Amino acid sequence: MDQRNAALRVVITGMGTVNSLAWDCPGFSRALKRGDCGIGPLTLFDTSAFRTHLGAQVRDFPPQQEILPEPPGKRFSRSDRLAWNAARQALSQAGLLPIPEALRDETGICIGGGAGGMLEAEDFFQDYLKQGARARFSRLSPVACASTANHLATALGLYGPKATLMTACSSGATAIGMARDLIRFGAARVMIAGGTEPLCRMSYASFNTLKAVDTDCCRPFSGNRDGLSLGEGAGILVLESLFSAKARGAAILGEVLGYGVTCDAHHMTAPDVEASGAVRVMAEALADAGLGIENVEYINAHGTGTPLNDLMETRAIKSLFGKRAYQIPVSSTKSMHGHTLGASGALEAVVSLLAIQDRFIPSTIHWETADPECDLDYVTEGAREGAPRVVLSNSFAFGGNNTAILFGRYSLEEADG
Repeated sequence: MDQRNAALRVVITGMGTVNSLAWDCPGFSRALKRGDCGIGPLTLFDTSAFRTHLGAQVRDFPPQQEILPEPPGKRFSRSDRLAWNAARQALSQAGLLPIPEALRDETGICIGGGAGGMLEAEDFFQDYLKQGARARFSRLSPVACASTANHLATALGLYGPKATLMTACSSGATAIGMARDLIRFGAARVMIAGGTEPLCRMSYASFNTLKAVDTDCCRPFSGNRDGLSLGEGAGILVLESLFSAKARGAAILGEVLGYGVTCDAHHMTAPDVEASGAVRVMAEALADAGLGIENVEYINAHGTGTPLNDLMETRAIKSLFGKRAYQIPVSSTKSMHGHTLGASGALEAVVSLLAIQDRFIPSTIHWETADPECDLDYVTEGAREGAPRVVLSNSFAFGGNNTAILFGRYSLEEADG
């Protein structure tokens, strides 16, 4: 095996998730195949004043002490707990729990997020209004979005690069892309990368104020779509150089073939309906991977269910892929697990890898009526059998923050040829 080439190739050796459909990847795969819906009445906080009362909530989540050995004097937010549980799954699958002492200097963390410990901050300030100075201000310690990466690094004893990214709904995807670059640049041998996001009042109120939420379950690409359904969860991958994975004898789940990052420079919330940034980011991912449009066999769409976003993404796919756009299955799994904001790109990275590993194409559920401008193959009849070798995962965020990642089936022949 060419060691130089193997050092540049970045593979996935572990993945984990907690979301409204499942608390692990096998359960998540089964739920996606069945077309389950994790969107339902939200019980984390009072929604009576809002336009919608639904959310893709992680229900009956275990108490903190059952999944997280809390060091004395430390507090962990719901966001931290979601990420920790997903990270433990990923590291265990990768054979890196605990992480060997010899690897700790070369292992880093890159986490995307948004709300961080906002839910805990909201609860604290409600109590503060009642109790005044008697309220314990130490409860605010996990509020910062960087809390998750900090806690993970400390709990795991890691000394490599550490970063927290906030690029709105593309944060988790961008974190995976950045982690891949850090490995290729030689700054790390292993990276724990992904995203985490809890439901909280602030996010819920903001999207309700924007009238961007559907009063029913979201209906991506449907002619009667009326908005998104907010969700929560975490998706974490273990990335490492192919050389490192082969040296450890690790099982390889897939490969990060390429990615792109662009900005629309258009509007704070609305996508550029001309779709130039979305077209460029998908083209960049293909160019980075050295692949053509003919290689893409499934697109996991950003597909929020808002009228403009779905129209823009459809236009972008048609613009880049031309006639081939009608031959590629495109689906939005947000119809099942909701829009998890800063975690969505990472959660959908897990979806993409499960599609490759478990050989199926996830569906877009809740689709009801045709939209003449959204006329691609959105897999509305249920999950399909299939064996996609290359999957494109799109994340198109507020502020025009676009990220696209290409995941591929690992080829032993290419690695050793």
